[in-house]
Amino acid sequence: MINDRLIDAGELPLAVRDFGGDAPPLLLLHGAGGNLAHMTTLARALRPHHRVVTMDLRGHGRSGDGVWTWDAALGDLAAVCVQLELDRPAVVGHSLGGMLAALWGQRHPEAPGVVSLDGNPPPTRPEHLPGLDPEKAAAELARLHAIFDRAQALAGAVIPADQLPDLVERQQMTARDMGANEKVWIEGFRRNLVHENGETSTRPSAATTSQLRTLMNELDLGPVYAATTCPELLVLPTRDLPEQEPFAELYAAHRRYLVDQAAAAGHPRYLSLADASHAMVVEQPAVLAGLITDFLSGSR
Repeated sequence: MINDRLIDAGELPLAVRDFGGDAPPLLLLHGAGGNLAHMTTLARALRPHHRVVTMDLRGHGRSGDGVWTWDAALGDLAAVCVQLELDRPAVVGHSLGGMLAALWGQRHPEAPGVVSLDGNPPPTRPEHLPGLDPEKAAAELARLHAIFDRAQALAGAVIPADQLPDLVERQQMTARDMGANEKVWIEGFRRNLVHENGETSTRPSAATTSQLRTLMNELDLGPVYAATTCPELLVLPTRDLPEQEPFAELYAAHRRYLVDQAAAAGHPRYLSLADASHAMVVEQPAVLAGLITDFLSGSR
C-alpha cells in the first residue's frame, strides 16, 4: 500500500510517500523545482526490489519552508530515515537530489550505496568547459547565467486565476512531448502550487531558489567523491534537452568535464547513459531502475 504522510522533522514538516514492502529500503530524491510526484514512475519501477520512499525536499511540494543549506537538507533525510525506520537505506537522487545523494554517501560510509542521476552542479567557470577557448567559454557562461537570472526572477510568481487552465494544458502537452506519464506530470505541477489569501503561486519560492542556486554554484563534488567510501554510481547524460541546444558546445564541454572529474576521483563507478538527457528519469525509468537495482545488488 502506498502511504502519504507528513512527518515532523523538528524545524519543519516533511511530506513523504512510502511505496511499502519489506525489501531493502531506498530513499529516492527529486531535483530542484520538482517534488516527489515527479519520481513516481521510477519509484514504481524500483518497487519490486526495494521499499521505495520518496519525499518533498524542503521548500518543495507539501514540505515546509526553511533555510536551505546542505546540512539542513541532509538532516531532513536523516529525520525521514528515523521516523520511517529505514535502516541503512540506499539513497538515489536526480539533479539536486543526486548532489544530496553524493553528500549523504560521503557522510555515511555504512550506506549500501548511493546513486546520482546527473546530480551535478552547473558550470560556473571556464575550467568547467574543457576544449572550449577560455574567452568563448566565459562569454557562453555569461549568456547561460543571464537565462538562469531570468528564470530565478520568475520563482514564486503569482499565477492569475484565468491563466491556470492554460498552464495545466501546457503541462499536459509537455508531458506528451517527453513521453511522460501525463497523470503523474500534472500531479507534480499541482503539487508545487500554493493557494493562500485567494492567490495561487508556485514553489519553490524566490528565496529558496536563490539559496539553492548559490549552493549549487559553489559545490565542488570532486573532493566529495574522493572522500566517499560507500559504493557510489554516477549516471551521466549524453545529449541536450531542447532548451539546452542553443548552448550545445557548452554542454558538450561540460559533459567531458564531468566524465574527467568522475575518473579522476577514482572511487565512484560512472557511466554515460546512451540517448539520455538531464530528463533521464522521465526518458528511461525502466533502464535506470535496472541499473540501480543491479548496482545495489552487486554492492551487498
